Amino acid sequence: MSANALMIDYGFCTGCHACEVACKKHLGLPAGQHGIRVLQDGPRELAGGGWEYNFLPMPTSLCDLCASRLAEGKDAACVHHCPAHCMALGPAEELAARAAEKTRCVVFS
Repeated sequence: MSANALMIDYGFCTGCHACEVACKKHLGLPAGQHGIRVLQDGPRELAGGGWEYNFLPMPTSLCDLCASRLAEGKDAACVHHCPAHCMALGPAEELAARAAEKTRCVVFS
């Protein structure tokens, strides 16, 4: 059986922070601690014109991939509450194969 991993497709993250709030509430974390944190990259002007502004959800060392929620048959809190549906939790090999087909996607295990 494959270990679980979290896949995040950065191409669809809107920076809403719903994953941060859901994770923080699920883990009962105090102020200043996060299981997942949405980082901001940009804005920056591109050489050919236009702008780039990215939101990058990053699991921290406090993330346990929602082991207790999975044991109850639920999805991870961040995945469940993401309105952009840019996150998935599942077998690492399966998610790595899916991520390889995308351009702005990462897998955390």
